[in-house]
Amino acid sequence: MTHPTLLVIAHGSRDPRHAATVHALTERVRAERPGLRVETAFLEFNAPSVPRVLERMAAQGADEVVALPLLLTRAFHAKTDIPSVLREARTRLPGLRVRQADVLGPSPLLNATLERRLREAGVRPGDVPRTGLVLAAAGSSDPEAIAVIAEIARELRHTGWCAVRPAFASASLPRTEDAVRALRAEGADRVAVAPYVIAPGRLPDRIAAGAEAAGADVVADVLGPASELARLLLDRFDEARVPVGASLSA
Repeated sequence: MTHPTLLVIAHGSRDPRHAATVHALTERVRAERPGLRVETAFLEFNAPSVPRVLERMAAQGADEVVALPLLLTRAFHAKTDIPSVLREARTRLPGLRVRQADVLGPSPLLNATLERRLREAGVRPGDVPRTGLVLAAAGSSDPEAIAVIAEIARELRHTGWCAVRPAFASASLPRTEDAVRALRAEGADRVAVAPYVIAPGRLPDRIAAGAEAAGADVVADVLGPASELARLLLDRFDEARVPVGASLSA
């Protein structure tokens, strides 16, 4: 094979909506670039696993793989879990060159997807100047990941919202409901919540529940299999590609 395979690595979830969304996204990637082989694997909860997919590809004659973490920030899974799995695969499958691509965020394409989901949820352009926005992420104990979310919130503040606050569904504070109430206390006429999450599951449900409990006016959908997200996956794939024969160490 002369072209690398794109292996999209998702976290996985017991919620069936998660895997369905991941597969819908990878189908969109295939449609965006016909002829590119795109495979999907999961770290846990769902099949197939990353080692199983890599073994199958090696057996089928694949020689180069770009492993792309379906993650929005460089936290534990991107820094530890996925590199560990890929190192083990390189040892077991010496004929298969594997390179890890960068995580998806931050990116203007993610911001564009957020804005589209907010429009679909009912936020009109004229609403933005009097609307406070909660950027609700999954959460992490990694300071780098938290700092990235805070910086995205600061950037979004310059796009016309009266205020923007980050919030987290786990591991970090504030929670979504606390951020909604804070924006109300600051005088926002309306409050919208934008989940900075790719697929449905337990944490996005927690975000939605917190938004509802605090009386948010608008709750957008997760990013999902958006065309912007599919293009971003291809951008990260292209950035990670290297000439055949070059060093592919992590």
